[in-house]
Parts: sequence; structure tokens; C-alpha cells
Amino acid sequence: MAAQYLEPEFYMPIHVVFVCLGNICRSPAAQGVFEKYINDAGLADEITVDSCGTAAFNIGKSPDPRSIAAAGRAGYDITQQIARQINDEDYHRASYVIAMDRMNLTNVLAWAPAGFEGEIKLLMDYCGHSGNSQIPDPYYDDEHSFDRVIQQIEIAAKGLLDTIIDRHGI
Repeated sequence: MAAQYLEPEFYMPIHVVFVCLGNICRSPAAQGVFEKYINDAGLADEITVDSCGTAAFNIGKSPDPRSIAAAGRAGYDITQQIARQINDEDYHRASYVIAMDRMNLTNVLAWAPAGFEGEIKLLMDYCGHSGNSQIPDPYYDDEHSFDRVIQQIEIAAKGLLDTIIDRHGI
């Protein structure tokens, strides 16, 4: 009797997509922070991460120089990221679609295809905060606002990573 060949089970990593309006300030910073956390935890084979915006006006642009600088001061490199708009493929791949504020949360919820089985939430929902659940857009503020945004993202991203590790047993 010939041996049976069994197809290996298809493995798909846990995929996280961070979403803000233009994909040049908050969501690229969140991607950079979360990538570092994943790499530091040795989970780069288990969890992948990306970022995008709900608006199309920055497609193809690098992150805002102030966001790059704030991320760099905190030890994160976001210089290689390029802005893009959320699309159907994001929903097909994502286990988690994470918005920075309620306006973008409303959009990603409305655009989610029927049958989407991932989780769509605000990033701040993962940090057990008792205050504002939104990460403010620093675009029209000074450079110090970008530093505060990085600090908020760091706290919430730790909570998100802990949630994923607990929920998926990794």
C-alpha cells in the first residue's frame, strides 16, 4: 500500500492593520512601534503588521517628517513606510483592524465586507484606559504632539500585543 501524502495545514499569521486618516502620522507610528514589540518578543513569524489610511490624499507619500522624528527619538524606524489607502485585501488578511480614532473606526466598520471575522476596535481599547479612547491627530499641532502620540501608542500597543498573545496562545 502506498503512503498517503497529507497536505500540510495552511498557516496564516495573525495580521494587524493600523488605520488613521492619511496614513502619514499615527498609523505608521503604530506600525513601527508594534513591529518593534513583535520583533523584541520573537513573534515576527506569528504576527504581521501593516498600516493604511481611510483617505486617499497621501497615497505614495512617506510619513510626516515630524512623525518620523518622534518615532526616531523613541527608538522606532518608520522611514521606509509609504502611505496607502485601506482596501478589501486588508480585510481579507487582517485578524485585527485597529483604528486611531472614532471617525476612522466608523469608516472601517462601514467598509468591512460581509462575513469579516476579524476584530475592529480602537487602539486605545487595548490599554485599559479610563480617559479618552482616541489617539489625537497631531498633524496640525507642534512636534511635541507627535511625541505624546508615540507615548500613547506605546501603552496601547503593549496591551494589544498582550491581548493577541493571550487570545491566540502564542
